[in-house]
Amino acid sequence: MKKLAIAAAAAGAGLVGLALAPTVAQARPVQPSVSLSWSACTDESLSGLECASLKVPLDHSKPHGQQITLALSRFKHTGTTGYQGAMLVNPGGPGGTGRDFASRVADGLPDSLKATYDVIGFDPRGVGGSSPSLTCDPNYFLPVRPDYLPTTKALETTWLKRSAKYAATCGKKYGSLLNHMKTTDAVRDMDDIRAALGQKQINYYGASYGTYLGSVYATMFPSHVRRMVLDSNVKPSDVWYDANLEQDKAFEGNINALFAWAAKYDSVYHLGTTQKAVRDFYFATRAKLAKAPALGTVGGDELDDTYLVAGYIDEGGYWQYLVNALSQYKAGNAQALVDAYNLLGLTTDDNGYAVYNAVQCSDVQWPKSWDKWRRDNSKLYNAGYKFETWGNAWYNAPCLTWPAKAGKPVDVGHAKGVPPVLLFQATNDAATPFPGGVEMNQRLKGSRLVIEDGGRTHGVVERGNACIDDKFAAFLTNGALPANKTHCARLPEPVPPSGATAKAAVAQPSQQPLGRP
Repeated sequence: MKKLAIAAAAAGAGLVGLALAPTVAQARPVQPSVSLSWSACTDESLSGLECASLKVPLDHSKPHGQQITLALSRFKHTGTTGYQGAMLVNPGGPGGTGRDFASRVADGLPDSLKATYDVIGFDPRGVGGSSPSLTCDPNYFLPVRPDYLPTTKALETTWLKRSAKYAATCGKKYGSLLNHMKTTDAVRDMDDIRAALGQKQINYYGASYGTYLGSVYATMFPSHVRRMVLDSNVKPSDVWYDANLEQDKAFEGNINALFAWAAKYDSVYHLGTTQKAVRDFYFATRAKLAKAPALGTVGGDELDDTYLVAGYIDEGGYWQYLVNALSQYKAGNAQALVDAYNLLGLTTDDNGYAVYNAVQCSDVQWPKSWDKWRRDNSKLYNAGYKFETWGNAWYNAPCLTWPAKAGKPVDVGHAKGVPPVLLFQATNDAATPFPGGVEMNQRLKGSRLVIEDGGRTHGVVERGNACIDDKFAAFLTNGALPANKTHCARLPEPVPPSGATAKAAVAQPSQQPLGRP
């Protein structure tokens, strides 16, 4: 996700008219055929963790064929009794690095759980420290790019050519490897990790796209799941084209909430006293930057990519930082926008994007007709969903010509023996809109859904909401589950820093958001 989409049937009814991937996969033996060699990680970002690597088949139907390497990390349990096994964690994407995520998840656990769980991070195939690590065009996102808004035929053609060239470059570089980058391939890798760890079952925490990864694992290997937590859920029946269209609607709601918040504090930021006034200023600024980028760096696209973060999270100082940057720009300080872009919007490595495309474009068949894409996105844009619609469309456009065979959709949850899964979902999550949590709850029989009312943050576990975190910890401690559709209040709305003025410096956000589904 900039971005996470197949049109299909209602939850619980299967995917009408579509062939489905096999439900339960052949498992690797419990006893490991390989031994993981753990040692202190040398990467500074993985300080305090142990690292190891694992070779897995590129094509799991040919277990003795070409091998690839997965990079793993481990936070080792600190206790001597009560060991509860390994918990694999995944932050989303697809394309998000998972090794450093192990540290973040472990840091948020109470000491009693640090004592009893090994937290296992892994870079999925193609990602980060795994080998091969995909990269197709490192310069693809460098500023300033053609305007997302296809206001002329020439702009539309430019983006179609850019997207097709990106896909072709990936195909030329990686060839048939791209046929083995599906979610189901990564799921089989996860089961190989389980076997290498010597675990009969695994525990799992996944956020964003990680919820789809986890739910597919539970569907393919139901007897290998001990405890599973899915946070900010993908809607399985929308994988992947339709999911992106639904995102566009939800991001519009969250950016409007940001504009309303800025208007509420007009005495601080001076951007307008109504949501409409702030919104009008933003889009006027966007139009201006599309013609004359700020300091030659931030055009309309770059502005949107920066402020997209506000749609993912309203905690940790993000809203204050972003609104202050816009206020500073209005006061004549263009550097403030450039700084915000460099911190939150700039992409300097296309590994995540390459893997994002490699997975989503091949998981299922995307529409092959640009006329359909144009019609669907124009309809949304003309209906008022202006903030993210075209940016999201072009982000996913390599899927139009992606050079890999498309897979079949997985009928998530339709396997026997899946234990109760704990689900978390914020009602105003934009990256994985609320209906995803509802559908996942329906598909995974016996699952329990915890709802954060009014929450806008994508990824709600370990964000400081005690109502959420206590239920997460209780489940990991002894399997205790709350009542289905339990409600938690969101964290308080952000407020400007004490004594802030429009020209005051604002601290950088406290942590990066979880990332794109």
